[in-house]
Amino acid sequence: MTDDLTPAEAYAAARRRAAEQATAFAAFRDLYDFELDPFQIEACHALETGKGVLVAAPTGSGKTIVGEFAVHLALEQGRKCFYTTPIKALSNQKYTDLVKRYGPGKVGLLTGDNSVNSDAPVIVMTTEVLRNMLYAGSQALRGLGYVVMDEVHYLSDRFRGAVWEEVIIHLPESVTLVSLSATVSNAEEFGDWLDTVRGDTEVIVSEERPVPLWQHVLAGRRVYDLFEEETDHGGRGVTRREVNPDLVRLARMENSRTYNPRDRRRGKMVREADRERERRQRSRIWTPGRPEVIERLDAEGLLPAITFIFSRAGCEAAVQQCLYAGLRLNDEEARHRVREIVEERTASIPPEDLHVLGYYEWLEGLERGIAAHHAGMLPTFKEVVEELFVRGLVKAVFATETLALGINMPARSVVLEKLVKWNGEQHADITPGEYTQLTGRAGRRGIDVEGHAVVLWQRGMDPTHLAGLAGTRTYPLRSSFKPSYNMAVNLVDQFGRHRSRELLETSFAQFQADRSVVGISRQVQRNEEGLEGYRQGMTCHLGDFEEYARLRRELKDRETELAKQGAAQRRAAAATALERLKPGDVIHVPTGKFAGLALVLDPGLPAGRSNGHRGFEHQDGPRPLVLTAERQVKRLASIDFPVPVEPLERMRIPRSFNPRSPQSRRDLASALRTKAGHIEPERHRRQRSAAADDREISRLRTALRAHPCHGCDEREDHARWAERYHRLQRDTRQLERRIEGRTNTIARTFDRIVALLTELDYLRADEVTEHGKRLARLYGELDLLASECLRERVWEGLDPAELAACVSALVYEARQSDDAVVPKVPSGRAKAALGEMVRIWGRLDALEEEFRIHQAEGVGQREPDLGFAWAAHQWASGKGLDEVLREAEMPAGDFVRWCKQVIDVLGQIAAAAPTENSTVAKSARKAVDGLLRGVVAYSSVG
Repeated sequence: MTDDLTPAEAYAAARRRAAEQATAFAAFRDLYDFELDPFQIEACHALETGKGVLVAAPTGSGKTIVGEFAVHLALEQGRKCFYTTPIKALSNQKYTDLVKRYGPGKVGLLTGDNSVNSDAPVIVMTTEVLRNMLYAGSQALRGLGYVVMDEVHYLSDRFRGAVWEEVIIHLPESVTLVSLSATVSNAEEFGDWLDTVRGDTEVIVSEERPVPLWQHVLAGRRVYDLFEEETDHGGRGVTRREVNPDLVRLARMENSRTYNPRDRRRGKMVREADRERERRQRSRIWTPGRPEVIERLDAEGLLPAITFIFSRAGCEAAVQQCLYAGLRLNDEEARHRVREIVEERTASIPPEDLHVLGYYEWLEGLERGIAAHHAGMLPTFKEVVEELFVRGLVKAVFATETLALGINMPARSVVLEKLVKWNGEQHADITPGEYTQLTGRAGRRGIDVEGHAVVLWQRGMDPTHLAGLAGTRTYPLRSSFKPSYNMAVNLVDQFGRHRSRELLETSFAQFQADRSVVGISRQVQRNEEGLEGYRQGMTCHLGDFEEYARLRRELKDRETELAKQGAAQRRAAAATALERLKPGDVIHVPTGKFAGLALVLDPGLPAGRSNGHRGFEHQDGPRPLVLTAERQVKRLASIDFPVPVEPLERMRIPRSFNPRSPQSRRDLASALRTKAGHIEPERHRRQRSAAADDREISRLRTALRAHPCHGCDEREDHARWAERYHRLQRDTRQLERRIEGRTNTIARTFDRIVALLTELDYLRADEVTEHGKRLARLYGELDLLASECLRERVWEGLDPAELAACVSALVYEARQSDDAVVPKVPSGRAKAALGEMVRIWGRLDALEEEFRIHQAEGVGQREPDLGFAWAAHQWASGKGLDEVLREAEMPAGDFVRWCKQVIDVLGQIAAAAPTENSTVAKSARKAVDGLLRGVVAYSSVG
C-alpha cells in the first residue's frame, strides 16, 4: 500500500504516525490487549484536545474506557481526577479496578462509609460526596482537572437526580467533565445543555451493542425466536424484522374460545380429530417453572443467566424451588472453590450472626451455582454473589431490577418472568427503556458471540407488544432537578440570591422546560386561528349568540355549584357523625369495598396521627379503624361514608384483642355478627334539591327565554359551535398558563424557598444566619426538620440509643404504608422527642402550605416515619442481631442500609450541632459507634 504513495504522501503519513505516537492516547491504548471501538477512540481524542465529552452507549459496551482515559490524562498532567458513581457498590468496584492498574498509592475512595487515601490524585466517590465538597469549598478541589460522572443518566432519578445537576453546574470552569450514560434518545439535547453550562462538549452516541442480542420467548418446552428476519430479494438485500408467525399463532390459539360440543362447523359437529389436534397444540403452551427454565437454558448452552423477578420474596422462593428440584450446576471442584471464597469473604461475621442471616441455606445454593440478588440481602452476601457470578461459579441468579443499575455482572442470557412490575403505586407494564436496560446485561464482551434475552410465556401475552418493547429505543433523559432548603442556603452563602437564581436558571430542568415552550406557542397560534372559524360558525342573525351562550354556561355552572354544595353538606354531616363514633360502636358502612357491618376499633380523630404517614387531618375527616364482619381490620376514609352513619349497637372490645392476630379477628367478628347481624340499617332519605328554590337560577332562566337568539331555528347548531369555541378558548388559556408556568419555574420555586427560610431567620437578604450555616451542613430529605430540631433543642439530654431512634425518623421510609399498625417506639425521653419532631413537622408543613411549597412537586418535607425507631434504638443499645431483626420483621439488607443512612445523618448532626451547652454532638458520635458494629460494620473496602 505504501508503495503506491508519492514521496510527499509517504512523508506526510509518517509525520501523522509520529504525531499520533507522541499523544497520551497512544500510550493509553497500549495498556489494553484488545482494539478499542471507534466511539471510544473518538471520545478519547476529544478529551485530549481539551473538550468535555458525553458518551451515550449500551450497557457493557465499554464506556468506562473513556473515564479511565481521563484518569490517565490527569496523572500524566500532574492533576487530580474524581471518578463519581451513583452507588457505593459501583464506587467500591471501580476503586478495586483502578488500584489494580495504578497501585494503591495513587487511588483513593470516598463514600458515606469509607475513606481510603483521600489525598490521592485519583479519588473514586459517590456523587453526593462531590456535591458536599463543592458546597463546603473543600481544599481537595485544588488541582482538580477532570471529573468522570459514570451512569450520568441517574440525573432522571426523582429522589437523587438533582445531585448530578448541582455538581455539573457548580464545578469550576477549569474542570473537564466526562459524562458516561446509557443509551438515551435525547443525548443531543443533553449535550446541548452541557455545551451551554460547561463549554465545548463533544456528544458521542453509539447504539451498536458489542455483542449481538437475540430475543426469544420460552413457551412450554420450546424456545421461540421473537423475530423472524426476512431478506428483500428485490436486489437491495434489505433485512426486515417481523414478529415470528409461530408466536402470533400461539397467542391467537390461546385466546380463542375453548371447545364447546354445541359448536357447529358448516352445520356438522366438530370432528374428534380436530379436537384432538387442538388439545395437543394447547398442551404445548404453558409457563415453565423456574427450575425447568434453568434446566432448559443449561441444555441450550445459555447459562450463566440472570432471571429478573420483580419481587424480593420471589427471588428467594426461586432459589428454594431450584434446591428442592435437586438442581446442581456446579461440579465437585467448583463446589469446593465456592466454599473457599465464601468462607474467606465472610470470615469476619460472628458465627452466631451467620445463622440469623440464613448463611447455610445461602451457601448451599451458591455451592450448587444458584443465588438470589436483591436489596434485602446483606451487602457482603450480595458482593460474594457478584464475585462468584463473574468467576463463573454461580450460573443462575434470580434478581430484582436493582441489579440492572450499573453493577458489573454480565451474563450470557437474561430471563424476564413477566413484563409487569409494581412501581410503588400499581402494577404497570415495563417501559421500552426498562426492557432495554434489563436485557442489556445479556452478552459478555470477549466471551460470548451473542447474548440472549428470554421472556417467559404468560397467559394473554401479545407477541406484537413484546416486539415493540424489544425494538424501541426510547429512553429519554428527563431532569428531576428541584431546589431544596440545604441547596438554597449553600447557594446564597456562596453567590448571593441574585447570582444563585441565575445559576438555577441554567439547570437542565429549566433548559428542557424552555424548549418545550416553543411547541406550546405554536399550538396557541393554531388554536387562535381555530377560534376565528368557530366564531363565524356561531354567528346568529337575531342577536349576540356569544352572550346567549354565556347565559347558558352560567346557568349550567350555577346548577353544578349547587349540586356540589349539596354534596359538601352531606359530606360535612357524614364527617360530624363519624366524629361522634367511639370504640365499640357497631355501624353499617354504607358503601365501598368494605360495605356492611363493622365494629369501630379506633375513631381515627385528628389527634391520632401515627406511623409516620400523613393522615387523619380535619380536611380529610376522621378515618375510623374498623373490624368488618369478614374479619378484616381496615382504616376507612370519608369516601366510604357518603351519608351520615349512626351506631346500631354497642360492643365491648376485649383488652387482649390484637388486630394482627387472625384468631383475635375471627373471634371478635363472630361476636359482631351474633350481636348485630340481624339489625337492618335505617335508609337515608333524599332531600329536596336546592336548585328548585334558587333565585339566581330563576333569573338566568328568565334572561335566557327573553334573549333574541332563544327563538332562532338554528339555535342548537349555533350552540354546538359556541360550545366548541368555549372549549378551545379554555384550552388556549390553559396553554398560555403552561407557557407562563414553565418560564422561570425553578427560579420561582427557589424564591418561595428563600422566602420561607427568611421567615424562619435562616436567611437575611444575602446573609446566611447562624441557623442557616447549620442547615448548610445537613443534607437529606428532611434537612429543615433536622435543623429545627437542633434549633429547638429537641434532642438535648438524649442518650446515644435514644438519639439514634429519633434520627431514624428523618431517613426511614416504609416500603408499604400500613395504617392499621402503630409502630413500636422506645418509651420515655425518646418517645417524647419523637412526638415533638412530629409536632415541629406539622408546623413546617403548615408553613410550606402558606408559601406554596408542595411535596407533590418534589419540594418540601414529608412527615417523619417512626417505623425504624425501635430497631435503631435496640441495635444502638447493643442488642443481638437475632433479636433486633425478629422484632423489626425486616430483611438484613434493609436493616443494614437504614442503619448506614442513620449513621450518615448522625455524622452530619455531630458536625452541625452547637459545641457549647449541648450534648447532641457527643451523643451523635457515640450513637455512630453503637450502630457501626456487627453486620453494619462489614465492608468490602477499607
